[in-house]
Amino acid sequence: MYHYNEFDRRFVTARSASFRDQVARRLDGSLSEDEFRPLRLMNGVYLLLHGYMMRIAIPYGTLSSRQMLGLADVSERFDKGYVHFTTRQNIQLHWPKLTEVPDILDALAEFDMHAIQASGSCIRSVTADHFAGAAADEDQDPRPTAELIRQWSSGHDEFAFLPRKFKLAVSGAVHDRAVTKAHDIGIRLVRDAAGNPGYEISVGGGLGRTPMIARVIRDYLAKPDLLPYLEAILQVYNQIGRRDNKFKARIKITVHETGIKELQAMVEARFLQQRARFDGMDQQVLAEIERSFALPDLAEKPLDAFQTAMAENGAFRSFIDTNTHAHKHPEHLIVSVSLKSHGATPGDASAAQMRLLAQLAARYGHDELRVSHEQNIILPHVHKADLPAVYGALYQAGLATANIGLISDIIACPGMDYCDLATARSIPVAQAIATQFDELKLEHDIGPLKIKISGCINACGHHHVGHIGILGLEKAGVESYQITLGGDGTEDAAIGQRVGPGFAADQILGAIETLVSTYLTLRLARDETFISCFRRLGIAPFKQALYPSKEQNRAA
Repeated sequence: MYHYNEFDRRFVTARSASFRDQVARRLDGSLSEDEFRPLRLMNGVYLLLHGYMMRIAIPYGTLSSRQMLGLADVSERFDKGYVHFTTRQNIQLHWPKLTEVPDILDALAEFDMHAIQASGSCIRSVTADHFAGAAADEDQDPRPTAELIRQWSSGHDEFAFLPRKFKLAVSGAVHDRAVTKAHDIGIRLVRDAAGNPGYEISVGGGLGRTPMIARVIRDYLAKPDLLPYLEAILQVYNQIGRRDNKFKARIKITVHETGIKELQAMVEARFLQQRARFDGMDQQVLAEIERSFALPDLAEKPLDAFQTAMAENGAFRSFIDTNTHAHKHPEHLIVSVSLKSHGATPGDASAAQMRLLAQLAARYGHDELRVSHEQNIILPHVHKADLPAVYGALYQAGLATANIGLISDIIACPGMDYCDLATARSIPVAQAIATQFDELKLEHDIGPLKIKISGCINACGHHHVGHIGILGLEKAGVESYQITLGGDGTEDAAIGQRVGPGFAADQILGAIETLVSTYLTLRLARDETFISCFRRLGIAPFKQALYPSKEQNRAA
């Protein structure tokens, strides 16, 4: 993984000192809240329902064991001893004191972390495939590209005050695990007909009140052209993007109003100008970055203990079947650690759990962890021989829930329990669904099913791309939950279709049970997933089940 150099450390330390001065001026009244707001947002500090919230950047979701241990310490020193992992592969502290935020930034800098550009109308922390560098289906590791973008975009003056926030995601595998099509710019590592590595570039994706799937603007871009092409896109957006209405200020609206063909022509013209400004130094930097991401030394070990555990321990076998994925090296597996134990708050981890994960990464995982956009933690390089020990430690800590990709592995935003923008609660709905289907012992029979919940129209829970999406709204002072079906955040990206009127808080669990029961009745075979069944049949049978006709009501 990439390690900070002296320039990185000086940059982060200087930003921390600068923000300490800004906080002091806010506290003594030299800065008004309106003046302070853009400054705190550029350093990841929000003012929410109960007070301040701080978002800490984890570029492309990669952490060392030292960093995870440091975050655990920060959560105990400055918060309530836990953190929330987000769909941006970052973490949030929900109870920091503004007076202590500069101290938090100083503490983060000690283990090479920061909160720079974790918010604000700028280029946000870049995300990537959480299996990057390990997945069997990967053609090219996206992390060097993500790190190059991080270095280029951090503190980029020209793009510090864009019309709105700007998000990029990078993927290099057959399966898109980075939701690239729901980003302002999605980058997919590809090859041309001759096998030369390059990029497919998509623009205009995003969720929120106007969900859109990104459009391909370049089907192949040579690797040396990446940064000038990104600059061209951002310069065009910065120039013509809407600033009169914040709800129409995202590049997805620019693409919609301008048209992809016209926007492409504008970007290509600007790209020719920008490319002349690059002298190849960025490619030298990229070559150095790539050396930091070499595959670790993956030793061979006897597999007797693993094979015995698979044969004799049903719970272990279930964990392996559900929570591991194929690795490039056949004797290794990628381990997904669920932060969704049944009834728990999705994405939360205690300081004790974080310390355990750090210890496991240091001992068994080549000192590396990942945060997934699905709010789980990944150990990307674990030898099969070590998995019985890893599983045993996770089990003792309550982290061995075998539910990755299943109905209880729910993405949920903090909702109205924490966020002043939320119009409904998300966490209790997620907890109720997970608990109910665990009690029914159905989730493994149901199979892969992604439920995503947002507590407001901003869609931080990615509900638009859930197989079942749930959007919490407020109607006449009462929480109401809309359901969408058929969303997908993968390479087959799709926005879910709204089924009909919303459900009250005490009805939403029953509605989910009805949808699942309908699916189980209609599927052709046990291996036909919910999303496959929905694509085959369409929305009609599910809608009929949720909203039966008057005749059916009378018959009942």
